[in-house]
Amino acid sequence: MTNLNALKNRKKSNTIRLTKNSKIFKTIIHAILEKKGEKIISLDLRKIPEAVADFFIICQAGNTTQLKAIADFVETDVKQKCGELPYKHEGRHGQQWILIDYVNIVVHVMLEEPRKFYRLEEMWSDAPTTEHAG
Repeated sequence: MTNLNALKNRKKSNTIRLTKNSKIFKTIIHAILEKKGEKIISLDLRKIPEAVADFFIICQAGNTTQLKAIADFVETDVKQKCGELPYKHEGRHGQQWILIDYVNIVVHVMLEEPRKFYRLEEMWSDAPTTEHAG
């Protein structure tokens, strides 16, 4: 639950409205696919007033090595292609769920068990969901 608490202490930027065609969105999805992330979905939170971001991107890793590889590559690729650094990231020490916060997009890289337990997709079930496959 610590990862969700990280979202409470920052504000969504209203100056830049992102879409699924935004460069950063596409770069994140591509980076996850490149490292063989599984069950990739995006939740469009733009019409939910209490949402802390425009999008959540959630994916699953098969093991802790892949979890770290996906998170590292997302950060590297976004920095290289978009010139953006995350506002914050959490979970690298626990290696169950790594959260990468780009303010308007929050990336959740999770192992299977924490994903089943926290059920983010159900928590934000009013958000339109898109599955992303390679």
